[in-house]
Amino acid sequence: GDARKTEIIYASEEFNAEDFYADDEMIITISHMGYIKRTPLTEFRAQNRGGVGAKGSDTREEDFIEYIYPASMHNYMLFFTQKGRCYWLKVYEIPEGAKNAKGRAIQNMLNIDADDKVNAFIRVKQLQDPEYNTTHNLVFCTKRGVIKKTKLEAYSRPRQNGVNAITIREDDQVIQVRLTTGDSQIIMANRNGRAIRFHESTVREMGRIATGVRGMTLDGPDDEVIGMICIKDPEKETVMVVSEQGYGKRSEIEDYRITNRGGKGVKTLNITEKTGKLVAIKSVTDENDLVIINKSGITLRLKVSDVRVMGRATQGVRLINLEKRNDEIASVCKVLSESVDEDMQDENVTEVGE
Repeated sequence: GDARKTEIIYASEEFNAEDFYADDEMIITISHMGYIKRTPLTEFRAQNRGGVGAKGSDTREEDFIEYIYPASMHNYMLFFTQKGRCYWLKVYEIPEGAKNAKGRAIQNMLNIDADDKVNAFIRVKQLQDPEYNTTHNLVFCTKRGVIKKTKLEAYSRPRQNGVNAITIREDDQVIQVRLTTGDSQIIMANRNGRAIRFHESTVREMGRIATGVRGMTLDGPDDEVIGMICIKDPEKETVMVVSEQGYGKRSEIEDYRITNRGGKGVKTLNITEKTGKLVAIKSVTDENDLVIINKSGITLRLKVSDVRVMGRATQGVRLINLEKRNDEIASVCKVLSESVDEDMQDENVTEVGE
């Protein structure tokens, strides 16, 4: 019956969701159709050989895992849309799924306009680290050949409804965003089979809502940029280009001379009626596979190492035989090869899709 010895008071501290999640290692997988999930790294380690992605997800039949990012629970993922908006999610906010789960549609997790679409992802380890933010840049590339470089710091204050990441002109859209350290080389390619290579230092830094500067001069209103790659290691990487009718080839990066930005570029594939226009440019190594998807829905996976390295102005070799007369290649994705997939055990998880 004595007086109570404890005192009950209302806690006034702010609720911080992060305190409820240990900073565990995760693997984030994003499928080609935009489904995302996180899976504990331990799930991959505990298994006998059989790696990330290839024997992974129960995605829809025509879907497959395109991006694999190692991350820890307190890291951020940045999402960029075609219209130039940027959204953030903490890794712990991404739904957890088993290795073979489908995941959730990214569209449903962010406040995105109905007519907009996420088409670039960046994983950032330290969004609150001022030194990291000021030494890393985001490089944007748009369909109409505009390029823009902004310090990561400008995107380091997350907002629920997202922010404008780049001002996009009416007939334009963002096609790629890359995280660079200030020392990367950029190659942009257009539909007519030309590519331009320049150092990122030739693109001056701009504010978050700037439009950008000309990265490549297009041939006319019906021409467009089909992709941008950032080269970190010119000795290891090669440039892979693929055309509408299933032709493709690899060339050495040194075949593309460094010029100033804004030019027309040099020939990267000899475009003929037989090859069709260019649809994709990727930086690849022998450890990658290519997944090619046709407009008719057929998917083909091939080893990059099977495609020999050849000269810049050739028309390449046939990568895929299009059986239907009006069929074309819809998209090309770079993924880890299945043999590397199997090796992604223990500490050897490497970054894909960057």
